[in-house]
Amino acid sequence: MTEEKITAPGENKMGIMPINKLLISMSLPIMISMLVQAMYNVVDSIFVGRISEHALTAVSMAFPIQSLMIALGSGTAVGINAYLSRNLGEKNFERANAAALNGIFLAFLSYVAFALFGLFGSHLYFASQIDIPEIVSYGTDYLSICTIVSIGIFMQLILERILQSTGKTIYTMITQGTGAIINIIFDPILIFGYFGFPRMEVAGAAIATVAGQCVAAILALIFNLKKNKELQFHFRKFRPSLYVIGQIYKVGIPSIIMQSIVSVMTFLFNKILLMFSSTAVSVLGVYFKLQSFIFMPVFGLNNGMIPIVAYNYGAKKKKRIIDTIKLSVVIAVGIMLVGLLIFQIMPATLIRMFNDSPDMIAIGVPALRIISVSFIFAGAGIVSSSVFQALGNGLYSLIMSVVRQIVFIVPVAYLFAVTLGLDAVWFSFPIAEISSILLAVFFLKKTYDRQLKGLPEAE
Repeated sequence: MTEEKITAPGENKMGIMPINKLLISMSLPIMISMLVQAMYNVVDSIFVGRISEHALTAVSMAFPIQSLMIALGSGTAVGINAYLSRNLGEKNFERANAAALNGIFLAFLSYVAFALFGLFGSHLYFASQIDIPEIVSYGTDYLSICTIVSIGIFMQLILERILQSTGKTIYTMITQGTGAIINIIFDPILIFGYFGFPRMEVAGAAIATVAGQCVAAILALIFNLKKNKELQFHFRKFRPSLYVIGQIYKVGIPSIIMQSIVSVMTFLFNKILLMFSSTAVSVLGVYFKLQSFIFMPVFGLNNGMIPIVAYNYGAKKKKRIIDTIKLSVVIAVGIMLVGLLIFQIMPATLIRMFNDSPDMIAIGVPALRIISVSFIFAGAGIVSSSVFQALGNGLYSLIMSVVRQIVFIVPVAYLFAVTLGLDAVWFSFPIAEISSILLAVFFLKKTYDRQLKGLPEAE
């Protein structure tokens, strides 16, 4: 591979476009596509809830493993994004190419690991938590399919993030939107057996999910090969690079651990809720589906922000970094305030979308109102965590996540469960977010003093 083939002319838009326009143009397509993703996750559970409450509980209990897959794929993608964008900012196109190819290699290794789990561990995962045969059967069917065919989700996450790293976010909107539409169309057809298809119930939901992921991954690969001119994908000449993989995981491993902690927290939280009923587990699952409508746009905003911050840090443009962070915080907090209002005003309506049993309503209404108080603090915390990742300080993000998910949420939830009852358990969420935002302020000050203060003020 010669230098002439991999050198792109001129300045990337991330170094010259006005920040307001740049952040919106980078983030809006991702935010829209993530909203579509959130919609199909919700639709998935709505249809499953029509089968039975046990089916809904099974899918809710599978969430920690699905979250773990996303954590591994997305965390690796964050490392690729930061390393690739930083090298583009430094005009080191050879290393940017290496980041993309090694990232695809890591996605395949991740798939193999979870496929093996799906083959040999799905049944044990459910049987070790609950002794209701119908839930174990539904859960095993659902999780086995989602893991054994997880090649789609891993390749989709990596290939879409490579597109985002070079500013081609419009294509990720197309890939994610197409995958979501396929899922939404095939969900009712496969779950209930319409148009001559067999009634597959929970297994049908899983097949619709992986089908959408695989199509999205194929589209993302095509867009990278055809439209991503800043990178060259020479797969035949590829050899894994321990150095590049190390640079990816320098940021990626803290991000993987940070997101994996969500899986651990959810698993432990489910165990606490099972002290009361399986309905409480269903409520938590419904909450995670609903909150994705609020959090996914913020994550989309962050996906657009990270390459901008990383690129301009590589290019030593301090003002563009600071302006990007400030605007991102304002937008994120605004989105979260809208979410808070929705959850406070219409919790019963939201719960009834999934299941209208009296127990679901009785447990779910106070749960949604209490947990949503945490939205006030979550927006700024999420943006801060992504800033640390973009600047190569993934450890700060990891510490914030550990404090929020493990140090506070689980212990406080258990303490409240054994002393105050189920309704008090939900207060662990806002308590944890307050602790996290305090840490974020401290780490932002350290990051500014250490990495940004000495950069030139002018663009």
